[in-house]
Amino acid sequence: MKVGKVIGNLTLSQADSGFRGGRFIVVAPQGKDELSGKNPDGHSDGWTLVVYDNIGAGLGDDILYVEGAEAMQPFDYRTPLDAINVALIDHYQYEPPI
Repeated sequence: MKVGKVIGNLTLSQADSGFRGGRFIVVAPQGKDELSGKNPDGHSDGWTLVVYDNIGAGLGDDILYVEGAEAMQPFDYRTPLDAINVALIDHYQYEPPI
């Protein structure tokens, strides 16, 4: 699992029927600078990704997501998916190793 911050929503005009009940969000992965507060806006300078969300993450929420084959595990059939939100984070504490 990886930590990310929701920075946007993605709207689709059509999608696979297996995605009913969920939506897609744009997520900025969180590294040690974002988690420790050195980067206070929480947006990493690197890439962002699109994550399927069916648990209701909102803009600015911290989440846990998984990528790859594990992202398809909640579905009964092969689903074209690279990343899925698996948890909303209420609070975290991170101190980078010295």
